[in-house]
Amino acid sequence: MPTTTTEPARTASQLPAYRTAAMLIGIGVGHFVAPKPFDTIVPAELPGDPRFYTYASGVAEVGIGTMLLVPRTRRAGALAAIALYLAVFPANVNMVRLWWGKPLPMKLAALARLPLQLPMIAQAVAIRRNAPRY
Repeated sequence: MPTTTTEPARTASQLPAYRTAAMLIGIGVGHFVAPKPFDTIVPAELPGDPRFYTYASGVAEVGIGTMLLVPRTRRAGALAAIALYLAVFPANVNMVRLWWGKPLPMKLAALARLPLQLPMIAQAVAIRRNAPRY
């Protein structure tokens, strides 16, 4: 006897979207649970309190991650992820500047974050391209 399922058909973007969503939501929650490390890499040139930027980026990460989980909002969420990755790049550059005098492993970790933005952006582009169109 054939079985039927109510599970939606899997799309090419589903697993990468879920992985990216989990990463963004996890990091976003981290902005609220332990904000100090994030505060320290906010460029001093930005006006206002660094904590504002920490919380704002945390909200953005959780929101974008949530958008990636929902097929109807996945395309927009992927585009928002690309914008987020570009927006936080100056903080990653600032982290390299701030950690330049730190021990070599910390310096390498800061440097590694810069080129890692490229595959994250490429993944978001692929998620957007493969997301269902409504």
